[in-house]
Amino acid sequence: MLVRNIPTWQTTRRALTVTAVAAFVTGGAFLSAGTASAAQQIVSNSCTGTVTGQMGDQVAIDGASVKTLVTNGANNAGTLAIGSWAGDSIAKNHAIPVGQVPNSAGGEASGAAIGKAVRTALAASGTWGLGLDWNKTLNSVESTVAKGCNLTLLASNYAAPSTPAQQNAGAPQGGTGTTPGGASGNLSNLNPGTAGGTGGSAPMRDYSGIPTATAGTAVAPGVRYPANGTLPGDASAPQAGAGDQSGQGVDIRDAGNAQSLASNSASNDVQLPMLLAVIVLAGVTAGLVRTWVLRRAA
Repeated sequence: MLVRNIPTWQTTRRALTVTAVAAFVTGGAFLSAGTASAAQQIVSNSCTGTVTGQMGDQVAIDGASVKTLVTNGANNAGTLAIGSWAGDSIAKNHAIPVGQVPNSAGGEASGAAIGKAVRTALAASGTWGLGLDWNKTLNSVESTVAKGCNLTLLASNYAAPSTPAQQNAGAPQGGTGTTPGGASGNLSNLNPGTAGGTGGSAPMRDYSGIPTATAGTAVAPGVRYPANGTLPGDASAPQAGAGDQSGQGVDIRDAGNAQSLASNSASNDVQLPMLLAVIVLAGVTAGLVRTWVLRRAA
């Protein structure tokens, strides 16, 4: 029996080829599995409320959650549509894609997006309940769903990026040097330690640049208001406009020369008008009394 003698280098090449192909297939399978597990689909049982998932997850709604809205929208279209048939058809679709969890703290699947997704799913269902004018019925269904639905999407694995101030908060000040007392960076002002570079100490802080109050700068009242001086508002102090340097006063005149006219008679004298008034009053009174007496006598 003859046995074919295969060179060693050919055997080695074949083994390496098989190994590379197996590694490629296995790696592709792992990558596919990782991609599939990274993005999942979350199905919500309601078209309103909040959905929480991982960033990148697909969000869908159960068709049963919009069955009533679809039924009402089809019945109100005015196309002789049978709303119950349309509602039953959409309820059979248990995963209607409406959006995706954003790569941020949160987002939303708006009512317009949900209405458009429901319209597409209803048109693809092939239902007989859309009436005579399918497009008009679908428009009515989309509008009705858009008004009644809205989802808030939250990413549970979102982490807010740190600001530069937060990143530098934990960094030591003057951390460009290597050893205390060395010649490099901002650590050169440290007092040198031991020969091994440990045990150094920082010098005392210099507070000379901080402004402080100096004692003795307050002005005493006697200096502020001298004994021989005048206080503000003093009548004896020269006023502005009181006169010029030559000593001549300013000619100030009054606007008028009105004077009061006093009576020369005493304050207790009875004047003539008052006397006449008393005489007239007495005469009138006497006439009234006479008339009253004569009337009673008659």
